[in-house]
Amino acid sequence: MSLIGGGMKELLKLAAERSINYLENLDQRSVAPSSAALSRLKELDKPLPDEPTEPEMVLAMLDDIGSPATVASTGGRYYGFVTGGSLPAALAANWLAGAWDQPSDMVIASPIGAKLEEVASRWLLEILSLPVGAGVGLVTGATMANFAGLAAARHAILHKLGWNVESRGLFGAPEISVIVGDEVHVSLLKALSLLGFGRDRVIRVPVDGQGRMRVDALPELSEFTIICIQAGNVNTGAFDPAPEICAAARQAGAWVHVDGAFGLWAAATPTRAQLTAGIEDADSWVLDAHKWLNVPYDSGIVVCRNEAHLRAAMSFSAAYLMIQSEHREPGLYTPEMSRRARGVELWAALLSLGRSGLADLIERSCRYASHFAEGLSAAGYQILNDVVLNQVLVSFGDGETTRKVIGALQDDGTCWCGGTVWQGHTAMRISVSSWATTENDVKQSLNAMVRLAAEHTQ
Repeated sequence: MSLIGGGMKELLKLAAERSINYLENLDQRSVAPSSAALSRLKELDKPLPDEPTEPEMVLAMLDDIGSPATVASTGGRYYGFVTGGSLPAALAANWLAGAWDQPSDMVIASPIGAKLEEVASRWLLEILSLPVGAGVGLVTGATMANFAGLAAARHAILHKLGWNVESRGLFGAPEISVIVGDEVHVSLLKALSLLGFGRDRVIRVPVDGQGRMRVDALPELSEFTIICIQAGNVNTGAFDPAPEICAAARQAGAWVHVDGAFGLWAAATPTRAQLTAGIEDADSWVLDAHKWLNVPYDSGIVVCRNEAHLRAAMSFSAAYLMIQSEHREPGLYTPEMSRRARGVELWAALLSLGRSGLADLIERSCRYASHFAEGLSAAGYQILNDVVLNQVLVSFGDGETTRKVIGALQDDGTCWCGGTVWQGHTAMRISVSSWATTENDVKQSLNAMVRLAAEHTQ
């Protein structure tokens, strides 16, 4: 008996047709959904029916009402929140992985999921010049990647002191100090709070004008210290001085954790790799594959130099589970047990791009960011950061004026950029991260920015 009868086959074909139609028409629509599209969302909010609904009708409602209400973040003119799109091979792999419906915590539950995760993890370490043999876990996003990496750090430090935090918890445990820069990302603070370290008891280090941690302001480090550094500031793209920080940490026996959600991908390109110099000397690293690798959500990555520390922090066991020690068991490297096979899309993205393709994707993004900065500067607007990567901060005058320009641009729909406050300055943030962005997208978006800025700064 076939699991896919005529009805299911037609439904999946219809889903593919509707998905293709959505992508084909993405460039012709506003990046932000219209007010009319948003108002229709209330049609989905109805009482749960007593009787079944035909799958074709369910799909039609999702597409007819849902698709117009999406933000076109997978298109070429979305520059918000350092969000990439979905590479063709990765999206197709995502569809196939959905059909497979594989849980990937154990080899026995998904041999293919485990193998692809193993291969993709090895490729990542090679591409990013991280230590061979490091432990790699695939999680939901940068928040959980930070959680896993910091959990490994917590385990390693307390283990040295003879304290088993996995069994005894933090009640009565020796104190660990956590050091962050003043520009620490909120996802890392959230991870610290989940781990019991707290958001507010961290030691903050002053930063320079680009958001880089000042080495001369580092507090005393010890073997009971975790110091968290950034590879790619979310506003400026700047990198903390890893060589000096890692050297100081090594001397003191401290643990260095790198939040490199998007910036760490710079290691994959010859002309930007110098920005990541020294980062390979850290102890744990975080990436988000949905950012510059352009893998569908969700796709966070944690890497730990000493695989044993990550495994110890993430391990689980039960009599009914069939853990095979001779294989790499994916669930021993992540907080989740039941989880989808994220390695499928990761493997597909890396294979489809290759080394040169990934380097080109990153280079193009950085080049387009420079185009934005040059064009806006030529039009008389202030660029607040050194554009070293894919991030641009622009001020259109005072805070109120800048906010008006941002609002007008979002309403206009040509492209989408968000706002931020950077060292006391209200700014618009441009994050170029998508494989789909073209020269024409940049030109079209830049024209809209300059036009709307002129209308609101007169």
